[in-house]
Amino acid sequence: MYILLALIAACALGIAVHYLIPQRELRGVIVVPAVATAVSAMIYTIMQWTGVGQDNGWLWLVSIVGAVVIAAAAGVMITAARRRSDAAKRTALGI
Repeated sequence: MYILLALIAACALGIAVHYLIPQRELRGVIVVPAVATAVSAMIYTIMQWTGVGQDNGWLWLVSIVGAVVIAAAAGVMITAARRRSDAAKRTALGI
């Protein structure tokens, strides 16, 4: 059940990151929070399987902050890819 705390925190911080990254109109509103939540779930689960206890601070730090950092990087890459794609389409259409 403690995993829900990590997932909720990662999702909430993912929402904040979505609004902090510029040009948010180029990506979906749910993309960055969804990536943060999914990565947090994976990291938390893997660390639990390796034997890290729920009372260990590293479990919480890595699963929440690590997920937010990865989600921010994904948001920046998605935005850059969308800008390149839109520019290529505009060029192809002669706009």
